[in-house]
Amino acid sequence: MAIADRVLVTGASGFVGSAVARAAAARGFKVRALVRASSPRANLSALDCEIVQGDMKDAASMRSALKDVRYLFHVAADYRLWARDSMEVYHNNLNGTRVTMQAARECGVERIVYTSSVATLKPKTGGAADETARLQEQHAIGAYKRGKVAAERLVETMVEQGLPVVIVNPSTPIGPRDIRPTPTGRIIIEAAAGRMPAFVETGLNLVHVDDVAEGHMLALERGQTGQSYILGGQDVTLKEMLAVIASLAARRAPRVRLPRTPLFPLAYAAEAIAMLTGKEPFITADGLKMAKHHMFFTSAKAQRDLGYSARPFSRGIEDAVQWFRAAGYLK
Repeated sequence: MAIADRVLVTGASGFVGSAVARAAAARGFKVRALVRASSPRANLSALDCEIVQGDMKDAASMRSALKDVRYLFHVAADYRLWARDSMEVYHNNLNGTRVTMQAARECGVERIVYTSSVATLKPKTGGAADETARLQEQHAIGAYKRGKVAAERLVETMVEQGLPVVIVNPSTPIGPRDIRPTPTGRIIIEAAAGRMPAFVETGLNLVHVDDVAEGHMLALERGQTGQSYILGGQDVTLKEMLAVIASLAARRAPRVRLPRTPLFPLAYAAEAIAMLTGKEPFITADGLKMAKHHMFFTSAKAQRDLGYSARPFSRGIEDAVQWFRAAGYLK
């Protein structure tokens, strides 16, 4: 892989996409950043890159964006755990991946790194799941997970047909430039602002977004076509996560643990209000269903095969809190 090769990053204005674009630029690649017309550009303001407007669901704009591109990072995704029309999230992720991959094949892209998610994997009771814990679409909770499973299976089929794709499965990214913010970023904001006095018993794998971006570079350089690699960090309980946030915000960590079942009526009410306002609810029924499982994962394969590593999760939370504070999210 030579210096000054052109790479296209889809979803480049977003949280993970902008981190991937920065990592690619640091490697010496010529970065072409694909953004939608409505996407904010703040995450790209200090980056030396070519910005092109388009949409992963539009074949013509994808072919145009992929002209003279050697490598593709397909990071773009509709990462919403709730929408008025949940199937919109499903179809955006599936059809956007189909259109992008077909355009990459037509344009002769030499190598593709596809950003999937640990959402396509089945949690392991009492332990950390690896890449073999494949989730069936009908068992996935919510439209986002179902769409990501369907999209990953589509990519695998296209690999069998000769498309040169390496798949990466980030866990739960945290850190700076979470501009939207993501569902996890919203938790960090609410907790840092002192608006989360209680928690449910659950767990997740937290990883610094810049480590995820570095994992994308390693996948491009060392990944095996058709293989998938979990890009994770540390397994932590929600209680542990909130305690770290509280310490950074000079607040008392929440001590009240709430059972999930009594919260479902609150979630249904919040979703009903959201249907009227269009504003994503902070608590959802799907989110409560997911919270039943500890979403713990191992990155052993990526560490062994790619040389991947991740910093402590507390660093990601610290960088996220500092960025949210500087950007005015913590009022």
